[in-house]
Amino acid sequence: MHVLILGATGAAGVLLIQEALVASHTVVVYARTPEKLPEETRNDPRITIHKGELDDREALSSAIMGVDAVLSALGPSVSRGPMHPKGTPLARAYSLIIELMRGHRVRRLLALGTPSITDPNDKFSLRMSIIVNGVATLARTAYEDVVAIGETIRTQGNDLDWTIVRVPLLSGANDKKFVVGYVGDGKTGTWLTRAGFAFFVVQELESNEWVKKAPLITLP
Repeated sequence: MHVLILGATGAAGVLLIQEALVASHTVVVYARTPEKLPEETRNDPRITIHKGELDDREALSSAIMGVDAVLSALGPSVSRGPMHPKGTPLARAYSLIIELMRGHRVRRLLALGTPSITDPNDKFSLRMSIIVNGVATLARTAYEDVVAIGETIRTQGNDLDWTIVRVPLLSGANDKKFVVGYVGDGKTGTWLTRAGFAFFVVQELESNEWVKKAPLITLP
């Protein structure tokens, strides 16, 4: 497939590019500062790079045109969590992304989320509750934006084949093992590697097992 990757300059996004290429997909990257990408990524003939902001309709439309799916690693910066801008800028970006996907007849969207986005299949987990409440307290604007992302995708993207890939705490280890489920189901935990996130997203792109669902992906 020909896929657009958003959030590609972050640690998870770089791994997502690598996994997509390993699976023989071709990649379009849309980024504000593509210069941050590794040199080998920038020079790879299988990758097309578009530079632009998330609110630049024309540039974003050009990047979406002709792709088969949108894979997004967009999310609030962990290091800037308490300083995340007000006004849910990422959720507003998703509103535009969904509108443009619809205009270009692109149906498949896989988007990074967290357990701050709740799901009817979730059950109570003390550990996860502590984590989510901590984020809501210490990084309120980031928390509100993530929650708004979930609402935006579920409501405005109701005619798309979306999957919200909810991840817990992320580590930089190379372990790609994961389990898929929901909060408090007895099998999911509180950690996942970024490599595991990327591996799941590309696998789900091909299997379509979790369409219109928001599973939690964690280490076993």
